[in-house]
Amino acid sequence: MAAGGPAAPPIEGRGGIRAALGGLTTRGRSFLAAGVAAAACAYVLGQGDLLRVGLLLAVLPLVCVVVLYRTRHRVAGSRRLTPRRVTAGAEARVHLRIENVSRLSTGLLMLQDHVPYVLGPRPRFVLDRVEADGVREVSYRIRSDLRGRYPLGPLQLRLTDPFGMCELTRSFGARDTLTVVPRTEPLPPVRSAGESPGDGEGRQRSQALAGEDDVIPRGYRYGDDLRRVHWRSTARHGELMVRREEQPQRARCTVLLDTRYSAYRGGTGPGSAFEWAVSGAASVLTHMLERGYAVRLLTDTGSVLPGEGTDGFTGPAQDSAGAAGLMMDALAVVDHSDATGLSAAYEALRGGKEGLLVAFFGDLDREQAAVAARMRQRAGAAVAFVLDGVHWPADDDVPAAGAYRDGVRSLREAGWTVTAVAPGASLGELWRSAGQAGTGPGAPDGDRPGSPGGAAESGMSRVSGGWS
Repeated sequence: MAAGGPAAPPIEGRGGIRAALGGLTTRGRSFLAAGVAAAACAYVLGQGDLLRVGLLLAVLPLVCVVVLYRTRHRVAGSRRLTPRRVTAGAEARVHLRIENVSRLSTGLLMLQDHVPYVLGPRPRFVLDRVEADGVREVSYRIRSDLRGRYPLGPLQLRLTDPFGMCELTRSFGARDTLTVVPRTEPLPPVRSAGESPGDGEGRQRSQALAGEDDVIPRGYRYGDDLRRVHWRSTARHGELMVRREEQPQRARCTVLLDTRYSAYRGGTGPGSAFEWAVSGAASVLTHMLERGYAVRLLTDTGSVLPGEGTDGFTGPAQDSAGAAGLMMDALAVVDHSDATGLSAAYEALRGGKEGLLVAFFGDLDREQAAVAARMRQRAGAAVAFVLDGVHWPADDDVPAAGAYRDGVRSLREAGWTVTAVAPGASLGELWRSAGQAGTGPGAPDGDRPGSPGGAAESGMSRVSGGWS
């Protein structure tokens, strides 16, 4: 029996008749025991009729074993999972297909698929007789409130005889994997109405020419606009030459996720502080990719997820969907780290070339708040969502409220736009308020559009009180 192939090995015992005897059901074992007991009593009492009854009871399950063992059924099976990547709390459907590719009809079949307990109860299906070349299709639903990567399989098929005396179990080798990614929340675009993604003063451009006498032309290609023909270079080279187009450079955004175990002591589960941070990072990644940014995901250990390219940023705009899928897959399995500080993340940031930095921090003591404050110097603008450990459920060793306030104050003094996150907070509302605060009257000079190290210099689009 095999999965997904046009044919499959016959369902027959591996290891000989002894393995088939091991497939006796409770009913078969009971008949065999009753037959042996009746034969023994008949021998002791000298009752011939009882001996015949005992022999019948003992022989029936053995005959069923031999018949089932000798029957050569060829059954092919396959599994189809749709979709393979779901959001936490969403459902996926598994379709199972069983095909009898032999010339004999099967008996009663029981189909069972192995799934992790977190996805729900183990599905079982009873299939009636499957005729030669017959097909049976069944399906079931699975869901998980916890992100992760869950294996499905192997698929098991049990074949029984008509009397229920014996059953043989065989497994298909094919397995599948369901990826449950974090929940994402749609974020409001904080930008002026009518501005299209990719335009605006925040979008950097690499000029191909610096003046009429400083042109870097290229040869004419079919379809080029004739208005871009550079006649002076054409005369010099003896062939049509055109000015190079301005090459837009995608604005950059780095999402920093603090995964330190010491920063999240509020337990695990969908309602924990760490899961809120992971979900928030996923929401920001998705939002910024949709706005046309080149995005990368950075953790406190300095690791870039999923590590695409030399600097970790996404590739061309047409690859954004694939990049988003890779990052969501990485967030599906991200776990706490053993790191005690943020120094590795600080070293991973390149000075002044990060564009927008959006960070999700857990508890920050004074030392780590100082390290985070220095990150502001390595980004054009910085937004921090700090999970207030005073209010989130935690163990007894909750940091003091004073230390938390000092850490937030240090970030704000360094130029961060800081938002405290309480349990049950909506990231969409926090995102909107952070965008408005980032360019408000009380914003630090480094956060105002057009200021040194601000949005206009970093490639962010800061229009009407925020970034897009």
